[in-house]
Amino acid sequence: MNDEIILHHYDSSPFSEKVRVMLGVKALSWRSVIQPVIMPKPELTPLTGGYRRIPVMQIGADVYCDTQVILAELEARHRKPAVARGADWAVNLWADRLFFQTTVAVVFGATADQVPKAFIEDREKLSGRPFDMAVMKAAAVPMRAQWRAHAAWIERGLASNDFLGGSTPSLADIAAYMNVWWLGRAAPGVAAELLDGLPKTAGWRERVKALGHGRRNEMSGGEALKIAMASTPATAPAAGPADPSALRLGDAVAVRADDYGRDPIEGRLVAVTSERITVARDDGELDLIHVHFPRVGYVLTAA
Repeated sequence: MNDEIILHHYDSSPFSEKVRVMLGVKALSWRSVIQPVIMPKPELTPLTGGYRRIPVMQIGADVYCDTQVILAELEARHRKPAVARGADWAVNLWADRLFFQTTVAVVFGATADQVPKAFIEDREKLSGRPFDMAVMKAAAVPMRAQWRAHAAWIERGLASNDFLGGSTPSLADIAAYMNVWWLGRAAPGVAAELLDGLPKTAGWRERVKALGHGRRNEMSGGEALKIAMASTPATAPAAGPADPSALRLGDAVAVRADDYGRDPIEGRLVAVTSERITVARDDGELDLIHVHFPRVGYVLTAA
């Protein structure tokens, strides 16, 4: 079985940075497949059945969509050092949604004049609503105040430790850092202004950055597809209690994100637990693939 970690990403992706930092914390080797920022993504969607969001992690013929399930899989396969503790998964959802949406407004409010038209059109298709630069510019000032309020929570969480998780980094650090990293990369002047007076957060940012990204080696998308074709999916997760959806293993199902990028991914249900949905796909360009999604944030229905 091929257990090489392959990350489909691009370097400016904030959600990809979460995974890259996790790989750094665990000092893992991985292969990097750079995918396009906008559609089409002909060397990604055959793996996912149409899911287009970045990042995607591939291990052989198992494909993991959404950072929630990617980070959970890395934690399960590589237990030391342990990263997810206590309420970290709830912190992760705060960072992914509330803090991230605030960061989106601040980043694009600051960079609106430089955003290419093709990017705007692509994100409108992804979100299903206007990606209006004028609106974001107008919202930038009040959203900066909200961004600083989120960052102040980080500052408070660092009152007596180097990391939010204590003396060593946790999932909470990785999740929160994503937004600080993205704003600092996209609009460094704005980041400096909003972090002024938050010295613990500024120092924490440097400590998380120093964790690195593990050992990265490049791979082409074509190579990754060949690995999927030559591999067999791992045994699916054991079933949990009866799922509220009342769907049965083997049913034809569709999985959709509940926020944006809601294109349905269809397949045969091979596992459903309180944390994960796994569907099998064998009707596309590749042989049998298992595609994994988190339970929180995704809707499972009959196809």
